[in-house]
Amino acid sequence: MGNMPDAESRELTDPRAMRALTHPLRLGLIELLWREGMINATQAASELGESQASCSFHLRQLAKFGFVEEVEGVRGRARPWRLSRRGIRVANVQDDPRAAIAWAGLERLLNDRQLDRYRAWLEGRSAYSREWREAAYHSHSVAWLTPEELHALADQIADVLAGVFPDRRDDPDARPVDALPVELLSIGYPTPTATD
Repeated sequence: MGNMPDAESRELTDPRAMRALTHPLRLGLIELLWREGMINATQAASELGESQASCSFHLRQLAKFGFVEEVEGVRGRARPWRLSRRGIRVANVQDDPRAAIAWAGLERLLNDRQLDRYRAWLEGRSAYSREWREAAYHSHSVAWLTPEELHALADQIADVLAGVFPDRRDDPDARPVDALPVELLSIGYPTPTATD
């Protein structure tokens, strides 16, 4: 979520839809669908430690706002759900004050969840194989850029991330046996200078 361009992305501008995503279980369901491609409410309940009824209710709420949809051809309790679109884009600058407030709340929640997962990795990485511990990375750098250059860099990074084995998310058979879901974060923001 955020400013990740994708041909199949949805531009989120409705403050009500943004607020609908600020429920932790709904975000958990969205994140699970990003990772798995398709799930049913029973699978979601098992994965997220929630009741099947609660997951089913919140999947229906997400569907009301167009975030998820039922997979055609399957009915009943085991019916799977999928994302309506591959990604969601939200502009960093909102002209509508209601949208600005809603986006600030959603962005804070998203960032907290991402950083919580990163902290969990740091605290639990000893449970992973040496290969995974060596492969995981954290990169930090400072570059002096103009706003136009930062925007261009963000687009380049988004293009690279969008091209990383896109078929593996939607097709479990395309995943190598030793593949795990890997979260890739990229953040770029200006910092104060010594003269500020």
